[in-house]
Parts: sequence; structure tokens; C-alpha cells
Amino acid sequence: MLTKKQRDLLLFIQDRMGEDGVAPSFDEMKDALDLKSKSGVHRLITGLVERGYLRRLPNRARALEVIRMPEDQKSAAPANTNAQSSGLFQTETGVRHIPFFGKIAAGTPIEAIRHEGDYFDAPLSMLGKGDFYALIVDGDSMKQAGINNGDTAIIRRTEQAHNGDIIVALVRGEEVTLKTLRKSGGQILLCPENDDYEVQTYDSSEVAVQGVLASIVRNY
Repeated sequence: MLTKKQRDLLLFIQDRMGEDGVAPSFDEMKDALDLKSKSGVHRLITGLVERGYLRRLPNRARALEVIRMPEDQKSAAPANTNAQSSGLFQTETGVRHIPFFGKIAAGTPIEAIRHEGDYFDAPLSMLGKGDFYALIVDGDSMKQAGINNGDTAIIRRTEQAHNGDIIVALVRGEEVTLKTLRKSGGQILLCPENDDYEVQTYDSSEVAVQGVLASIVRNY
């Protein structure tokens, strides 16, 4: 039997992940449940993990997966089935190993930052057709797009992107960055999603697209 707070938190996590595939932050969970501190959130999550409702995903700092819902919610959200379009409910085999490239580091081409032999277990619901890799987001330049420092970005490898896509861009063959793409005439605008940062403008020949953001795994 769940406490009211545990049930409320589980439903809040499920609803938020159903919207954008990203678990809410501890601060968001604290505010949603009107708790005084994040330690209260930690205790509730620990209780839900112990009772088999949540799972902390391995190799990520407290990223969460909903694995079952309360009895009165099962008809709306059955557990452990890959048929769920939201991807919240994964079987043990419902993951795919993709290359892990570490942090996006200024001055380093994307292929140079790969840690050989390192892989990330990405839920199949976050992937589609194509080739994917994972990066750790370094910095807060994309925070208004819900991408926080330390989050894991799932990137679909491609050299083509459209206006509004969040891309991994290689600038002048040297610097790698994660930004929103805007095209204007023969110029490429790499736009941060943080008002504290300025838009970077380049000739189209100076920027190579190395992937498009497919999903974000929130790390705490």
C-alpha cells in the first residue's frame, strides 16, 4: 500500500515523463508535492523503489523509470509493455546499447571524445530508425529547452537538420556544441536556449551537423 504522498509523486513522475520523456527534477517534485526539502523527495523515491514502482536506471545519476502503477491506475498505464507509446514501461530487454561519447568538450571533434568500449543503455522508446550515440551535457546554455547540465543527450547521427532542430554542431572543424539550429540565407545561427548566452553566427561552410537530439535522460 502506497502512502498518499508516494502515490502523488508516482503519478506526477508518470505524467511528466508522458509529456516529454524527461523525469522531473527534484525541485519540481518538491514543489509539486508541497514538500519543505528535497530530502523528502529522496525518501519518497526510495520507498517507491523498494516497493517496485520505480527503478533507478543504472549508470545514470538517479535517472528514473516507472515500472508499475497503483492498482487503480493499471487500466490507464499497464506496466512492463513495449506497446506504450510514452516508453515509460520497459521490459528488461527493452534497451539498446549505443556508443557513449562522454561530455561535449569545446575544441574537440565528436569522434575524439568517445571512450572506447563505453556504451549507454538507451530505452528503445527513445530511439527510432537510425544510428545513435549518447553525450553528457556540459553547461547550462540549453536549460530553457529543459536540457540541464549533466543530463544525457541521446543523439541521432545525421548530417541533415531543419530549422528548430537541436543539433550537435562541429564548428570550423574544431569545436563541438549542442545548440538550436536556425538558417538565414547562407548563414547558420547556433542558438542557445538561455538568455544569458548570445546567438553564434557562422557561414554555412563553417558548421557541420553531426547529429540531431532524439531524447534527454534527466540526471539528478
